[in-house]
Amino acid sequence: MPELPEVEVSRLGISPHLLEETIKEIVVRQRQLRWWIPEAIHELHGQPIISIRRRAKYLLIDTPTGTAIVHLGMSGSLRVLDNPPTPEKHDHVDLVLSNGKVMRYNDPRRFGAWLWCAPGESHELLDNCGPEPLTDEFNAEWMSERAKNKRVAIKTFIMNNANVVGVGNIYACESLFSAGILPTTPSYKITPEQWVRLVSEIKLVLEQAIAQGGTTLKDFSQTDGKPGYFAQELQVYGRSGEPCRLCGNEIKEMKIGQRNTFFCDACQS
Repeated sequence: MPELPEVEVSRLGISPHLLEETIKEIVVRQRQLRWWIPEAIHELHGQPIISIRRRAKYLLIDTPTGTAIVHLGMSGSLRVLDNPPTPEKHDHVDLVLSNGKVMRYNDPRRFGAWLWCAPGESHELLDNCGPEPLTDEFNAEWMSERAKNKRVAIKTFIMNNANVVGVGNIYACESLFSAGILPTTPSYKITPEQWVRLVSEIKLVLEQAIAQGGTTLKDFSQTDGKPGYFAQELQVYGRSGEPCRLCGNEIKEMKIGQRNTFFCDACQS
C-alpha cells in the first residue's frame, strides 16, 4: 500500500497541473471502489481548484463547493495526461480540466476511494487523527504522554493514526532500526531519550523518502509514470535473511499485528 511519502509525492506531482485550474467535468466509470463513490462528487463540475492538501494518506482536493477526498488504496495511482489515450479497464475516474489536461485515477484492485466532504464539515475518516509526522505537533513529549501505561508493541503504537498519522509498515520498520529500538518493545518502556531519537528518525526517514520519490513498490509509480527510488536505501524492510548493513548479522522477520516486521536483533534492543 502506498505510504505517506508516496501520497505526498503524488500531491507534489499533480499540484502544478491542477492548482487554480477549473474542473470542466468529472467522469466516473466505476463507482464501486472501497466505498461507493457518492453522487455528490459531481459537485466538482465547473469548480476552481483552490488547494491540494494531504492529511495522513488521503489527498484533499479543495473547491468552493466542497472537498474531494482521494485515497490510493492498495494499487491506486494518478496520472496527469495532456492527450489522454482511450481509457483502459482499470481507469475508473477522470478529472477533466479546462486547460485540456486530464488527471486519471487507475486502480486495478479497487481498494482506493473517492469521497466527498461539504464545506465546514468533517469526514469520519479524518476525525480523531493524530498529528502529522513532519510538523512540530509531532514530538517526543506528545508520544511519551500517549504511551504511558501502553503495553502494545512500539511498532504497533507508531502505526496507530490516533498517535501519529501516516507511519506505515515500511517506514515504521526503518525508523525503529535507525533509532536502535526493537519493534516488540512495549510502548511504556520507551525512555524519554529514546522518544527523542525515534521521533527524529521518523521525520528523517519520511523526509528522505519524499525527497527521493517514495518507495518503489510493485504497484506504485509517480504521476509522471516513473517509479520511486527510496527502496534502494531500505535498511531492513524486505531484507529478511540478508546481512545487516551495519553489523553483518542476519536481518530477522516476524509478524506484529498481522504485519511483516523486519529488524536486526543485534542493532536494535
